Amino acid sequence: VGLPHVTEATEDQKKTGMCWENEDELYNGGTPFKITLRDKRGIMVTILADNYFGYCKKEVKTQIGLSANIYGLAEEEHAGGAVAFKSYSLGTHFYPDEAIVGSSHTFEEALELLGNSVTVHATGYATDKKYNNIHILPEDIEVDLNDQAATWTKGGVKQSLRILPGHEYLHPSGYKIRLQKHPASTAYKLIGTAPEGTYCHKPSTVSGGGKSEISKSLNDAVIYGAIYTSDFETDMKMVKEIIERDYSNCFKPEYAKLQSRSPSRKILSMERSLGSVVKLLTPKNEYTNEHLDFIETIPYRISSIVFAIKRFYKPSWGKDWMSHFSVDIVNGAKGHELKLDGRKLAGSYLRVGHDHINGGWRTFKLRQDFISADKVQMEDDITASVVVPRERIKGLREDYSMFPSLKISQNCEWRLFQRPDDAIFPGFDKQTEDDLAGEQIFVSNFKPIYEEEMRDLSEQVDFFEIFTDPMKKHMHRCLKEGGVNICSAKPRIWHGEVTKNPRYLQVRPDVARPRDKYLAQLGTRLYRKLPATAPCVFPVAGVIGGRRNNPPDEINGMKILPLCVFNPIHYQEIPELFIDYVCSVTGKSPSTTGAGSEGALTKGPFNAINATADLNNALVSMILTGYGGFSSAAGYIGPNYKVDHDLSLLIPEVWCRMTPEERSPENLIKNGALEKLDDYEMVTPEGGKRTVLASRLGYRITDKFVSHYFGRIFDNPCAAINEEMLKPEVQSLEVFADGVDNLVEAERKSALNYFKDGTIKYACPLLKIILHVMAYGNYEGKTLDDPEIRAMFTREAVLKSDWYKKRLVTKQQRDIVLGMRNIKALEDFLGRPG
Repeated sequence: VGLPHVTEATEDQKKTGMCWENEDELYNGGTPFKITLRDKRGIMVTILADNYFGYCKKEVKTQIGLSANIYGLAEEEHAGGAVAFKSYSLGTHFYPDEAIVGSSHTFEEALELLGNSVTVHATGYATDKKYNNIHILPEDIEVDLNDQAATWTKGGVKQSLRILPGHEYLHPSGYKIRLQKHPASTAYKLIGTAPEGTYCHKPSTVSGGGKSEISKSLNDAVIYGAIYTSDFETDMKMVKEIIERDYSNCFKPEYAKLQSRSPSRKILSMERSLGSVVKLLTPKNEYTNEHLDFIETIPYRISSIVFAIKRFYKPSWGKDWMSHFSVDIVNGAKGHELKLDGRKLAGSYLRVGHDHINGGWRTFKLRQDFISADKVQMEDDITASVVVPRERIKGLREDYSMFPSLKISQNCEWRLFQRPDDAIFPGFDKQTEDDLAGEQIFVSNFKPIYEEEMRDLSEQVDFFEIFTDPMKKHMHRCLKEGGVNICSAKPRIWHGEVTKNPRYLQVRPDVARPRDKYLAQLGTRLYRKLPATAPCVFPVAGVIGGRRNNPPDEINGMKILPLCVFNPIHYQEIPELFIDYVCSVTGKSPSTTGAGSEGALTKGPFNAINATADLNNALVSMILTGYGGFSSAAGYIGPNYKVDHDLSLLIPEVWCRMTPEERSPENLIKNGALEKLDDYEMVTPEGGKRTVLASRLGYRITDKFVSHYFGRIFDNPCAAINEEMLKPEVQSLEVFADGVDNLVEAERKSALNYFKDGTIKYACPLLKIILHVMAYGNYEGKTLDDPEIRAMFTREAVLKSDWYKKRLVTKQQRDIVLGMRNIKALEDFLGRPG
C-alpha cells in the first residue's frame, strides 16, 4: 500500500503503525482496515475492509466534508438538529386571542397565498388537497371541546364544523389546533401549536452527546400519575381563594394599557384560556409587586390543582365547581389523590436523571398546560450547511433581526444509524420499539434470539407486559414464524457483557412521516405570508452542542478520569467555545474506545484534509451569524447525578419557549440567568497551591434561569434542577478540580498536534490565537482576558480584517477559474463531431 519501511518511517508513522518491517506482514496486522487515495483535484477513492456499517457511513461523511471544503462557503458538520414548535394544552376552549395569533392575518389572504392547493367550502373554510384532514378556518374561529365544534361567522351567519381526532385546524396565522386524547385516561383536550418553530442546531457533539435525542419526542419519556393534595379541605380553601380573587390590578400601569383583554376576567371564565391562567400565576416582570408577592405564597401543589380545575371546568357547573372534586376515604381517613366526578385525575411527570442515593428515577410534575413540542428532524449526523444574509430568507419574524446572517442546513442521510440507549428499558423508547417491530430492518449488535428464548421472554409477564404494543406483536409474530429474530431490549452479548453500542437503521422521520413536515411548513408559510410556490426555509435559531460527561471510574483496571464539570447548560464566548470545539473531549461513550479527544469539531477520524479547513470555516460562520455558543450535558452532571439523555430531550422544549431576545447571552448575563466561572486557587495535598482554569467553562445557568425558563415546563423547576446540579463542585470540589484539569490537559495535547505537524500555518489568525492559548497558555504574551485579543473576535473586527478580505478574494478567484474551466469543458463538448 505504499508505506515506508520502519527504518525510513517518521516517529508518527511508527506510532500509528503506518510502516512495515517484513515484506510478508499483513497490513494493520490482518485486522479490518481502510485505505484512502486523494489528489489535489478532490478525487477520492476509499477501500473499506470491514463489515460494520458505521464505518461505511462515516466514509461517506468524510467525502461530503471534502466536497464542502473544496467548494468553499459551505460546511459539513457532525450535528443533530430539529425545529421545535411549542405546544400547549388549551383545555376545553380556544379563542383567537391577539396575543396568540396576532391581528394581521385574514382568511382571504390565506386563500390567496395557498392558491389551488386547497378546496374552499361554501360554509367558509378550506381543506388541503394533499391531506384532507388539514383545514384552514377563518380568523374569528372559536373551538369548544364541550360542543366538539369550531364556529365562525360568514356573512353575519354563524357556521360550525365538528372537530375530530386526527385532524388539524389552522388559524390564518398558521396557529394549529387539534383534538387529542389523554394517553392515560379517556379524556380529550385541545392542543395548540405555534406556527413558527425554533431550529435547535447541535454541532460538534461528541459521541453520546445527544445528536439524535434532540429531535426525539418528549412524549416517550413522560410518565402519568395522580395529582395529589396534602389536606383536601385546607387545599381546596386556598384554591377557592385563588379562583375568586380579583386580578384587575395585577399589571403595572405601563403594561396594563398594552393588554388586549381585561385582566379582570375570572379564572374560570370561558374568555380566559388555561394558558392565560398559568401565565397569571407565573412570576413576570409586568406584574405589580403585590401580585408577585401573592404568587410567591402559592405552593406548587395548589397551583397544580387550580390548573387542573381550569382544564376540566364546564360552564354548566356555574359556581358549584367544588362539588365535582373529591378524594377517597382510605382506612377511615381522607386520601390524597384528586378525583373529578369519581374519576382519578392524571398528571404528567418527567424523569430528570437518577437518584444517586437509592438509584431510582427522579421524576417531577409537568405544568398542566405543558404539551411536548411538535418536532421536525433536520439533522442527525451528516449535515451540509451554508451561511446566508438574513434578508435572503423572506418573511422571517422581527425577532431574527438580531442575527445579521443565518445558517441553513440539509440532512445528507436517508436512513439514520441510531444507537437507542434507552431501549434496554422495555416500553421507554417507543419510537425504537415501533421501528424494530417493522419489516426490512437493518440492525447491528443486537442479540440473535431463537424461538425458545423468545418464548421465554414473552412468558415473563413482568418483562413482556411493559413493552409497547408493536414490540409485543413483533415478539408473538416471531414465535409463530420461528427462526432467528431480535428484541429491542436485548443487545448483543460480547465477551460476556452486554454491548453498549446496539445500532439500527431508521428511516428518517421526516421521510417516514411526510405529513408532519408538510403541516409544519404550512403553518409557517401562513405565518410568514409566503405563497405556496415560495420556498419555506427554517434557519438555525440556536446553537446548542452536546457533551458526554462521566464521573471517575475504572474499567478492566484502567482508570477513567473524571469529566463531569458542566452543569445542564453552559454558554461560551467564541474563544472558549472553539477551545472546546478544537479538542471535543469525551471521557467515555458507548460509541468510542475510550477517553480523549474526538478531534476538531468531533470529526477527527472523518477528515480527508487538515482540520484547520473545517475549523476556519466554523469559526467564521459563528462570528458572522452572531449565534450564541451554548451546550448541554449528557451522561452525568457532577459525579452523583446520572442524567443520561434526559436533558438532551429537554433542551428543545426550553429553547422553543424562549424568544430570541430571551435566548440572547447578553440578556441572560445581564438578568443573572448566566454566571461566569473564574479561575481559582486550590490547595494541593502537599500544602501548595494550583490554579484551576475554570474560566474555560465559560458561563453556566443559574437558579434564575431554572425558575424562569424551566418553570415553563415544570411545576417545581428548582427541585428538578437543584443547586447540586447547577454547581457540580458542591458534589465534590476535588472531582470538579480534577475534571477541569483533565479538560485543560486534553485541550493542550490537542493543540500541540497542530504545531507538531505544521498545520498551524493553515489556521486563520483567530484560530492561531486559540491554538497558541490552548498549547502554551498565551499568544505573544497575551492571554484571552486581554481586551485587545478579545476585540479581535467580534464580527466588526473580522469584517474589517485583511485576512478575511483575502479569504473572500481567494474564493472569488477560484470561482472564476472554475467557471472558465467549466465553460471550456462545455465548448469542447459542443465541438465534438455529432
